Amino acid sequence: MSGLSSYLPEIYMGLSSLLVHKLRSLLTMLGMIFGVGAVVAMLSITAGAQREMISFIDLLGVNNIIVEAREAVDRNELQARRQISPGLTFRDFRAIAENVQGLEALTPRKRFKPTKVLPKTTQEPPLLIGVLPNFMQINNLTVVEGRFFTEEENLQSAPVCVLGESAKINLLGYDRAVGKYVKVNNVWLQVIGVLAHQATADTEIEGLEAVNRNNMIIAPLNTVMRRFEDSNSFLKDEIDGIYMRVRPGTDSIETANIVRAILTATHKDAGDFTVVVPAGLLEERRRTQFIFEVVMICIAGISLLVGGIGIMNIMLATVLERTREIGIRRAIGARQSDIVRQFLTEAVMISILGGLIGIAFGFTLSRVIAAAAGWSTVVTATSIAVAFGVSVFIGLLFGIYPAVQAAKLDPIEAIRYE
Repeated sequence: MSGLSSYLPEIYMGLSSLLVHKLRSLLTMLGMIFGVGAVVAMLSITAGAQREMISFIDLLGVNNIIVEAREAVDRNELQARRQISPGLTFRDFRAIAENVQGLEALTPRKRFKPTKVLPKTTQEPPLLIGVLPNFMQINNLTVVEGRFFTEEENLQSAPVCVLGESAKINLLGYDRAVGKYVKVNNVWLQVIGVLAHQATADTEIEGLEAVNRNNMIIAPLNTVMRRFEDSNSFLKDEIDGIYMRVRPGTDSIETANIVRAILTATHKDAGDFTVVVPAGLLEERRRTQFIFEVVMICIAGISLLVGGIGIMNIMLATVLERTREIGIRRAIGARQSDIVRQFLTEAVMISILGGLIGIAFGFTLSRVIAAAAGWSTVVTATSIAVAFGVSVFIGLLFGIYPAVQAAKLDPIEAIRYE
């Protein structure tokens, strides 16, 4: 307590000096305010991006491998490809199942975009996908109403389906959906389950089409293959995706390389498929995120550096203005260390006040960015501590030179200074 009380005179004098020149003090703080605000805002953006990245990887499954077909856009491209490769087929699925070790579960996927759906909806029509029952296990799906379809229903091509959250609300409202029917094209499907809300990607990432996973109708694979016919089937592969889940302890990246090698051999380098490894995406995104974070911190650091130079500049001007005061203090017994402490305290106080205002500015800025750009931002205690700590350090660093210059003044010459 005695240590703190010994600094009270310097703190009081520092506050008095700042209040005497309010506008000048505020202008001096601006560099620190913008610098700290930029650090807090940039770190909040990177933290928000990292949270979205983790949720996206969780969505895909860290232990999963996904094969996506690159389908032809017109007949000419299709004919050119078919001369080389048959496209993604059930034969590929069987080759992977028989030759790749360490797979816990895998399922083909066939996707259709319905031309008409009943009950009618004013929203975007749901996507119909056909998969095996283990699709639920592979993608960690949760059923909140009813159940998922069984292997027996798949073998029998049963006209049943499970709805995503949005599909259920858009088609059947908020009432209980199990037992009701939806008509997709010309086929009636009985709803036997409804899925819990799933996180979804807003943009196409690494070869994966941006699909609203909540706006889906999921049916048994055989049901979709045998009961539905796509008008553009001549442009489509036999299947358009394969989902795989590796066993715990198995290297998914290495397993994906084996899958890629098998498909490359059977497709003769036609380039008509993409292998997506969420674990690999996670590492790549972390590297990109780190580079982005370093760049943003460097930009914010430049603002803090400019703020520090501003503090040094104003403190040198203050020393010149208060030369006579310094001389009088030295004449009545103040030591050089007392003068250093006085001016250093003032410089740090400018940094502290600028840092506090900057934190509020950065918090507000992150909210504005989130609202205007639609980005996810997260203001963490770490970002606040880092920004505030750096601002205090900058004030201390750039306040040393003016404080030492003030302490070196000759008392007699200082008293005579006008």
